Amino acid sequence: MEAATPVTRPSLSDREIEVLRTWLISDTKDAAARTLFITEATVNTHITRIRGKYDLVGRPAVTKSLLLARAIQDGHITIDEL
Repeated sequence: MEAATPVTRPSLSDREIEVLRTWLISDTKDAAARTLFITEATVNTHITRIRGKYDLVGRPAVTKSLLLARAIQDGHITIDEL
């Protein structure tokens, strides 16, 4: 029996995690931006960088659903918080 390959987690900053979590529990990027008192463009920038970091470790997350799955897998958010 082979050992499971360890999952490589990207290194996300505290702010990236905060933006990611807020966006995941919001209906839109605009709603997340209003909650965080930033612009929607800033939310987009953070999400793009987060997706890039997941790509670099071989765990692409091209949709919100996949990014949610990655965030749950990596302990950044729980199902109860959604």
